Amino acid sequence: MTKKDGLFALLVTFIWGINFSVIKLGLGTMDPFLLAALRFLLTAIPLVFFLPRPEVKFIWVAVYGLLFGVGLWGMVNLGIRLGASPGVASLLLQLSAYFTIIFGYFFFAEKLNRYQILAMLISLSGLLLLIFSNNESSNLFALLLVIVGAFSMGLSNVMIKKLSPKNVFSFMAWSSLFSPLPLLLLAELTDKQFSLITALKGIDGWAIFSILFQVYITTLFAYWVWNNLLKKYPISTVAPTSLLVPVFGFIASVVIFNEEISVIKLSSSGLILLGLVIFVMSARLKGKLK
Repeated sequence: MTKKDGLFALLVTFIWGINFSVIKLGLGTMDPFLLAALRFLLTAIPLVFFLPRPEVKFIWVAVYGLLFGVGLWGMVNLGIRLGASPGVASLLLQLSAYFTIIFGYFFFAEKLNRYQILAMLISLSGLLLLIFSNNESSNLFALLLVIVGAFSMGLSNVMIKKLSPKNVFSFMAWSSLFSPLPLLLLAELTDKQFSLITALKGIDGWAIFSILFQVYITTLFAYWVWNNLLKKYPISTVAPTSLLVPVFGFIASVVIFNEEISVIKLSSSGLILLGLVIFVMSARLKGKLK
């Protein structure tokens, strides 16, 4: 990877890392599902009027929109609202790598090697330590919601691989059309006093900043750069840089929200991150230790 592209990859991981704190800023005055709904509404409109429809069956465009918008970011937003810190959320979402490879095993007959299995066991031990610790910020239900988001992200990755849309940018914009209405329905179902008009009137400057950052910086710009890097270089070259996402996630959470990094949280996060590093490096380890 060239120095320029390496800096772009670093920029993307920085954006994705601080995005979790940006989400929390928006949740200060907004319903978590409304925040996600507005994010994907602005991701789709007005771009769908200028971009061609994806060259895949439209039902799969809709399914991806539901998975990515509702199953992933709807659940992550709710998890952060209910107590998962931005740093922990950024770390747990990286578990999507494991779900992706597990789904690959079932859908594409991709085999798991012993280093990948070892990596998953190490990360699982860190996850269990995080869940069963007495840290107040580690609300069990909130953590499980973020893990549901990681599960959905794994399915989304498999869909992208299976569908292989020629224009990923167009695919992202059109699929985003199918996220806002289900997210608004969830807002109604989970909050009996929810009123769209009242909620929109209550949007403050931080919420506006959060929405615009997620739409234009996190989703459109960062995903466009990332997908171009994936087209240009092998996955094994690009993917390891995503391990920096939780590093930036924790730093942003400490700086913006003064998140406390306890010994238990540090230990559990270290185990999860160690597992992810071994997982990403598993192919090289397998080759060197034959």
